[in-house]
Amino acid sequence: ADCLDFVLQDQCDIIDKHTQSGLDLVEKYVKFVKERTEIEQNYAKQLRNLTKKYSPKRGSKEELECRFSNHQAFLDILNEMNDYAGQRELIAENMMINICIELTKYLQELKQERKTHLSEAKKAQQSLEGTYKQLDNSKKRFEREWREAEKAAQYAEKTDQDLNATKADVEKAKQQAHMRTHIAEECKNDYALQLQKYNKEQNQFYFTDMPLIFSRLQDMDERRIKKLAQGYILFADTERQVMPIIGKCLEGISRAGTNVNEKNLPSSSLSPFSTPPTPSPANGPPSPKFGRDPLSYCLKEINKTVKPRISSFRTLKRTSVDTEGFTHLPPEQRRKRLQQKIDDISKELQKEMDQSEALGKMKDVYEKNPQMGDPASLAPQITQTAQNMERLRGELNKYEVSFLNPVMPFEFCLHDQNFSCVLFSPGAISDDTDSSQAIYTEFDDDFEEEEVAAPIGQCTALYNFPGSSEGTISMQEGEVLSVVEEDKGDGWTRVRRNNGDEGYIPTSYATITLNK
Repeated sequence: ADCLDFVLQDQCDIIDKHTQSGLDLVEKYVKFVKERTEIEQNYAKQLRNLTKKYSPKRGSKEELECRFSNHQAFLDILNEMNDYAGQRELIAENMMINICIELTKYLQELKQERKTHLSEAKKAQQSLEGTYKQLDNSKKRFEREWREAEKAAQYAEKTDQDLNATKADVEKAKQQAHMRTHIAEECKNDYALQLQKYNKEQNQFYFTDMPLIFSRLQDMDERRIKKLAQGYILFADTERQVMPIIGKCLEGISRAGTNVNEKNLPSSSLSPFSTPPTPSPANGPPSPKFGRDPLSYCLKEINKTVKPRISSFRTLKRTSVDTEGFTHLPPEQRRKRLQQKIDDISKELQKEMDQSEALGKMKDVYEKNPQMGDPASLAPQITQTAQNMERLRGELNKYEVSFLNPVMPFEFCLHDQNFSCVLFSPGAISDDTDSSQAIYTEFDDDFEEEEVAAPIGQCTALYNFPGSSEGTISMQEGEVLSVVEEDKGDGWTRVRRNNGDEGYIPTSYATITLNK
């Protein structure tokens, strides 16, 4: 029994240490995955902050430059990196849910199961120890009573041989010896019963209870190892699942670089009516709000060439303003309104695309599970959504073309002999009977010199202005010029030098004093 106890105790210590080390390994792996998810989350957060930092703000200069292919490619790269960050967040989320939370829950179950098995082993061992204590007590009592019985028998025999002892003393000694012998026999029987009970429990403990507990602990440890191996595989599968999408993001970045065209220039950069470049003097005055008046510029170009006198107008009737293309607005306001319209249409188009995708997924579900619904019932909605998307794409394309190609509000042509000048503005001037007939004004054959407009005030230049754009005039700081036409609200004022040169200057670049 002592040898069995020694072997059993040694085996219990080995199993206890092995199972505990296994649980420690699971806990260590969970901590490792948690730290990995934190790294992925921080990486994704930094990527999103990076894309947000370098993405152009709405209405900014960078957003306007996105019409160039290299700027648009960089914007595409930022979008792809934003999607890439989303995939890193998905990796972190899947690892946290499928590995960390799952293994943590399983680890608690394993700890509780191990605690239960060890508790059962301890209870069985305590029960065996209690039975052994009862056996030992019964043995000691039997030994004590047997010695008392022997003493009583020896005393009775000694009294019976004593000649001086009375008959009563002899009878009493014999009765005492008989009683002690009877008690010793009862202790002997009790010891025998306790010995049988202990042997039975000892056999149950060593050959049934403990092997069963060890088997359960072994099964628990095998399940732990299998679950941990699944966690290892899931770690790789979580990364592998998003690899195709990450690959598409990288392909999108490569495609953005391939789509760059070094000869791509927006047509609006060659327009003669584009807004003059923003001057940048040392003191940094505000830039003009709008470009110069195109009609004044057109008439000025005609006057420079032939200086005719307009004698009569055949027909000149102003009709309703074209508000759809915002051609009635100044260039800067028109650009902002077009940009706002493009953003609104893009949002509506995105909603329709999301709805179309949701209907497609619902149709697939209905086709796979007919009991959930009829796929044919979704056909009208899918058709309507497709028509809405086509309509919105057409509107978006129309407004984007208007945004990249500013409207040339006025054109003129010169004819021989009668020198008729045809002026027209899309949506602004038309004929009552035939809209395709151009509205024109005819100049007389006899021309007179155009009268020079009288100055309406004076201005003093606050800053140097190069006047490099067509229709503008240069000026130096402190130069005094005559005001010919005041600011119409577009941020430009028409001035004239003493030598007769005229042109536009930024209103904010000079102090203007008008005549009373």
